[in-house]
Amino acid sequence: MSMDNDHIKHTGSGDPEPTALAHTLLEHFTANWKTQVIYVAAELRIADLLAEEAKTSEELAALTDTHEPSLRRLLRALGTLDICRELEPGRFAITPMGSLLGTAAPGSLRAWSIWWGGYLWDVWGKLLYSVKTGESGRKLLSGLDGFGHLEQDPAAAAIFNQGLLELTRLTAEGVVGAYDFSGLKRIVDVGGGYGALLAAILRANPAATGVLFDLSHATAGGRRHFEEAGLASRCEFLAGNFFESVPGGADAYVLKSVIHDWDDEKSLQILENCRHAMGEDGRLLLVERVLPDRLEVSEEHQAAARSDLSMLVALAAHERTESQFLALLQSAGLRVARILPVGMTVSVIEAFPARR
Repeated sequence: MSMDNDHIKHTGSGDPEPTALAHTLLEHFTANWKTQVIYVAAELRIADLLAEEAKTSEELAALTDTHEPSLRRLLRALGTLDICRELEPGRFAITPMGSLLGTAAPGSLRAWSIWWGGYLWDVWGKLLYSVKTGESGRKLLSGLDGFGHLEQDPAAAAIFNQGLLELTRLTAEGVVGAYDFSGLKRIVDVGGGYGALLAAILRANPAATGVLFDLSHATAGGRRHFEEAGLASRCEFLAGNFFESVPGGADAYVLKSVIHDWDDEKSLQILENCRHAMGEDGRLLLVERVLPDRLEVSEEHQAAARSDLSMLVALAAHERTESQFLALLQSAGLRVARILPVGMTVSVIEAFPARR
């Protein structure tokens, strides 16, 4: 039973009654069912199958090779989440929110739903191990550090990179609107995946050119993405390892959601390589969550905490506060000029060589 603030009974002290608190706690720790319901819907391509017209559960079961009574139960559960709607008994249509699980839907989140509900599911199950040891739950499961699992699993790499593209689209326009990229002629997107942010920057700045720099499994998909967007002629696609070096000669180096993937030692190595690659007039732009010093009870802070713990369990890494970013960048020979919030709990951190 959902309980909003208007329905929570309070004791004489002003605190909610224990029963109300129990209901709220119950909702918190059983919320994982939603992850799996949405993940299964994404895997079965329910949104694609319902994109043109409503279908019965019998029709959908035949198309998805599933057990019809069980699929109908799944569809009814999706209805409680506003993912689909039961128009009449056994006949279902997709909702506007559910359409975001479509493969080619504008604003699709299908790949990230599969990544979170499939590839991260077992990893989150090792959170206790990570809290006790500070080590990655994924490493415990696979024996591999960082993103080594993607090098060995092309299918996982494709889902991961497409998922990051989907997430980046949610904030890219905010970044472009908050930061003035005009006058920057050459921009390197370091560890940019399929380059969703770089593409948005180039669209908004027709005089600029870009370099998409990442491991080969990402740059190949990035080239396809830029070709589809009509931007391939303005971008170079360079495969490499940012722990070894970063392409030189750019006006700006953009790193979106890169530094939070690594501990301080490895993050410093990445930042130092960027510092060595840029000229004295170059700049570094980190697009990252900036954790508040104190977390409160709010959806925004819950999202920040979720991301921070995801970094822990998946990569033995962490989100950072403003002071932690300042210290890290200073250690790399960089000076923070300003921090611009852009929405979705994300900020642009602008830094220059410290000698300026």
